[in-house]
Amino acid sequence: MRAKTFKGGIHPKEYKELSNNCPITPVFPSTKTVTIPVTMGGAPNQPVVKAGDEVSRGQVISTGEGFMNCPVHSPVSGKVKKIQNCLITGNSTAPCIIIEADDSGRESLLPVLNPFECTKEDALKRIREAGIVGMGGASFPAHVKLNPPADKIIDYVLINAAECEPYLTCDERTIKKTPSKLVDGLSIILHIVNGGKGGSGKAKGIIVLEDNKEYLIPDLEKAISDAGQNDTISVCLVKTKYPQGAEKFIVSAATGREIPSAKLPADAGCVISNVGTACAISDAFRLGLPLIERSLTISGGAVEKPVNIRVPVGTIISDLMPEVFQLKENAVVKIISGGPMMGFAMACADFPVAKGTSGVTFLTEKETFLEEESQCISCGSCVAKCAMRLSPALIVRELKAGNLEKAKSFGLMDCIECGCCAFVCPAKVNLIQRIRLGKGIVRQKIAEEKAKAAAKAAAEKSEGGK
Repeated sequence: MRAKTFKGGIHPKEYKELSNNCPITPVFPSTKTVTIPVTMGGAPNQPVVKAGDEVSRGQVISTGEGFMNCPVHSPVSGKVKKIQNCLITGNSTAPCIIIEADDSGRESLLPVLNPFECTKEDALKRIREAGIVGMGGASFPAHVKLNPPADKIIDYVLINAAECEPYLTCDERTIKKTPSKLVDGLSIILHIVNGGKGGSGKAKGIIVLEDNKEYLIPDLEKAISDAGQNDTISVCLVKTKYPQGAEKFIVSAATGREIPSAKLPADAGCVISNVGTACAISDAFRLGLPLIERSLTISGGAVEKPVNIRVPVGTIISDLMPEVFQLKENAVVKIISGGPMMGFAMACADFPVAKGTSGVTFLTEKETFLEEESQCISCGSCVAKCAMRLSPALIVRELKAGNLEKAKSFGLMDCIECGCCAFVCPAKVNLIQRIRLGKGIVRQKIAEEKAKAAAKAAAEKSEGGK
């Protein structure tokens, strides 16, 4: 099978060998306590429990009424200790529900539902009720993604199995352990995207795999055959290159199509789902299980024995030490929630696993780039490696000069923040940090303009009513 790819990108050292032979092991924090962010994808939620309440495993503990809301469930049976702001990924704080688990075994799961016998609307309702969001990091509500506008014709549903971030291997191990569950989840997604029972859609499924995981193809092909999906699901091998897993490049490599600037995969006739998300969808129908636990990789040179584990959502990373994994003495210089390319550097390990947490990486000094940035030497390395075909150095130059509109004209808002430019920059310019800051300023200005327009409209309406 020939491996497909895209232009640009980089080949950082993978470090997959540290954990790709480690099976996924279910573990539970020794503290028997979970700290669950009230919102993990979609519009902000509000708690529907209070301190002192007894909760069951699978019970809704926070939700909202809007289309973009995605409920959050308790991953354990126990008592709500308190609701307070806690550290979360990104080094910010957010309202979290802290629950102390008991041994009662109380459960409030959803009833089992045959995904191929229900309507599209009921299937989407089940996915929302199960609180399923994208588990690759973005945490976009799955019930919204799988219901694109009627004028968008979907030809392909892609499973992003590239897992191009260094160190992370939980998706690889998930495929190895449960290929049939992945295929079942993809079959359900196809059924929904094609209109449900009696639908007329003709979308095909493609599992997109980097060629460093080519050994998984026989397992996947057997699962596809066993499911009777040989005519609708296939495996596409792509070259191992970062950022192959980004939606624009996985679409380009697997289908030859291009997602237009500022548009979504649906505008290119595609829907993309992560490996974990597809498996969670299967569990939501077959087991009635909400998204209350997930697999992740704990790796990095500072970890004694890297592991792949499955934990309740809300597990504090530091609560897994030293029972689940140990750190080498005085070796950690950087903690990252996620992988080293697009993850978030954290001040400490006292943060909870969220629905979109694919791993935590503990890096040594040799694995990090701690040099001070120097003056850009206009070498063009960032331009050559930018898979989005942008000019990162020019964008940052304009941002430094305060020329926001000029930076936007160079593609500021098209940057996917993959980090390729910073990785190859010989001057160690903080390109991504500056671009993120610039994008934040643009978004803030847009929000302010919308608020002003809304206030003006409200004032005009008020005056007109007098």
